[in-house]
Order: sequence, then C-alpha cells, then structure tokens
Amino acid sequence: MKPTFFVSDAHLGFADRKTENEREKRLIAFFQFVQKKGDSLYIVGDLFDFWFEYQSVIPRRYFDILLSLKNLVNGGIKVGYITGNHDFWMDSFFENQLHIPVYRTPIEIKIHEKRLYIAHGDGLAKKDVAYRMLKKFLQHPLNILLYRIVHPDIGFALAGFFSRLSRNHREIKNRDAEYIAFAKSRFTEGYDAVVLAHTHRPQEFQYKNQIYINTGDWIEHFTYGKFERGRLSLEYWEKEK
Repeated sequence: MKPTFFVSDAHLGFADRKTENEREKRLIAFFQFVQKKGDSLYIVGDLFDFWFEYQSVIPRRYFDILLSLKNLVNGGIKVGYITGNHDFWMDSFFENQLHIPVYRTPIEIKIHEKRLYIAHGDGLAKKDVAYRMLKKFLQHPLNILLYRIVHPDIGFALAGFFSRLSRNHREIKNRDAEYIAFAKSRFTEGYDAVVLAHTHRPQEFQYKNQIYINTGDWIEHFTYGKFERGRLSLEYWEKEK
C-alpha cells in the first residue's frame, strides 16, 4: 500500500505576497508528490492563517492551493482536514465543493492494523485554559452570524491584523515535554502512533514500539509526516527535491 502523508501549519495568507508565492509553490509541489506517491493525505490544521466562509465568497488568494487540493481528490487521493486554532470558522466548502471531510475533534485511523491518533494539538497544554474558553466563544453560531455581516474585504483584513498582532506578541515556549507526555498517555490507550502539530516544532519521539511525531510547519521547517510499511516518520521536504 502507498504511504499516508501528514502536513500542517502553512498559515498561508500571513506573509507578504512574494514570500507567500514561494511557500505556495513548495506546498503545491508537495501535493503533486503526494499525488504520485501517496494513498492519502491528512492536513493537521492551520493550512491558512485565516479561513472564513461567507455564503457566496471564498478568498481568491487561496485559489491555487484549493485547486491543488481539488486535483488531489479528483486524482484518487483520500484527503482529510483536522481543524486547528486558525480554522475556527470552517463551514461546508471543503466537504461540499472539494469533497474533503473536515474533522473538528481528534480522530483515529487504522492502517495495516496500526492505530493512529491524529490531532492539531491546540489547547493541549495545561495553561491553555483561556484559549479553550476563547475557542468556544468564537465558535458560537451567533458570533459567526455577526461576522458574516461584515464585508469580506474588511473581514479578512481585520482578521489578518489581529493574527499578525498575536504572532508578534506571543511568548515562545518550549512545550515539547508536554506533547510527549500527551502522546505517552495515548500510547497507554493502545495507539501505535500519534500525530500532533500546532507548535511549529518538528519532533519525533520513539517509545518502545510506539512513535509520536509533530509535523512542524511549512513556514520555516517544511516538514511532514509519512506512514509507510507500518512505520510513522518525520520527513523534510528538501530531501524530495
């Protein structure tokens, strides 16, 4: 069986257009690689820096990436999307137009009798209490309805401003140990492999015959996960060039 791939945290839309074009090209090349070599692809959250679905509008800035995802599906690749902390407001576009199922909670998949646990990882840290409350607030149907009243040009510009503000002022913390501890707790539940994201820090941790990876990001590291022949591994896109 061909391998299954995992990728996350491209945050398309946050950088200047020149930088964005280069990252998009690399990501599209990766999708084409998956098309040739893979069986399935899971996006483990935060493909875009901001995503919001109006009734009749999608951002044209993402056209090439969305087309690439559509081509993957049309080419027979199974694609799934696990939402991240920048994916609060995904509605029905991915499922209805791209035929990509969207998972808003962690999922389990089984490959070659191996159980894999997959989650973005936001809100996982013990100190993320405020974030977990904010997530519930932002996902409330009334707040989504109110934001939809805002013109799309204003809505995306406003979201981009607050996203950049948050990125510039956030405190960088090393939470690798917490994520490893979380993975170990999933191992005790019988999972053979755990895939997380969110930290933007590529990580691979072996525990007996079980393994955890963090898929890193497609901003600085360009890393992804691969499950092949019963083994999960962390890979660097540069190796495929």
